[in-house]
Amino acid sequence: MILSVDRITKQYKNKLAVDRISFNLTEGVTGLLGANGAGKTTLMRMMSGILTPTSGEISADGIAVQTEEYRSLLGYLPQDFGYYPEFTAREFIRYIAALKGIEKKHARQKTEELLETVGLSDVAGKKIKTFSGGMKQRVGIAQALVNDPAILILDEPTAGLDPKERVRFRNLIADIGKDTIVLFSTHIVSDIEHIASNVLIMRDGQLVHEGEWNEESGDLEQFYMEEID
Repeated sequence: MILSVDRITKQYKNKLAVDRISFNLTEGVTGLLGANGAGKTTLMRMMSGILTPTSGEISADGIAVQTEEYRSLLGYLPQDFGYYPEFTAREFIRYIAALKGIEKKHARQKTEELLETVGLSDVAGKKIKTFSGGMKQRVGIAQALVNDPAILILDEPTAGLDPKERVRFRNLIADIGKDTIVLFSTHIVSDIEHIASNVLIMRDGQLVHEGEWNEESGDLEQFYMEEID
């Protein structure tokens, strides 16, 4: 599968939030780096079908972003994902599965698998409102994975996670990225430097770098700071 972003622009009155960005993604983890305000979230919201671009096109193997077929391929974790505080973690994941049209028996099985994956099995019956910020973020990660997405878009997914949780999450994403298109935005280079095979860097709404990345490419932190300076 190829996820194509073709000359995408988003204009808000006098502000150009995303300026004619183009790139293609295939299976693997792509890190989207940029300072706060660089346009990462606006870009990802357009790629998730939440925002409509001012111009340009987004598609996956020719399937347009605005279609139900595209949404069925998508898993999305926004920076501040919405949840029902009175729901337990288990209830919430099952609820998201129902919204995505997953058959009830499979949804129950998938929910338990995901709660185990994100380390919440022991608190699955507790209300989300009682969770720490990091635990809520893990619920968000689980709900993004409930439909086994072919495209996974994660906006600052490690926010609120402690160091141990960050490592767990990076390992999880590296595994998912073996056969899934994963776009992982962050302003913390260490979140993606060991798991991303491709790196995009945004500055002031523009894409200033796109390319493969590996250990032989050099120091990503230093390269990133030079690109956004």
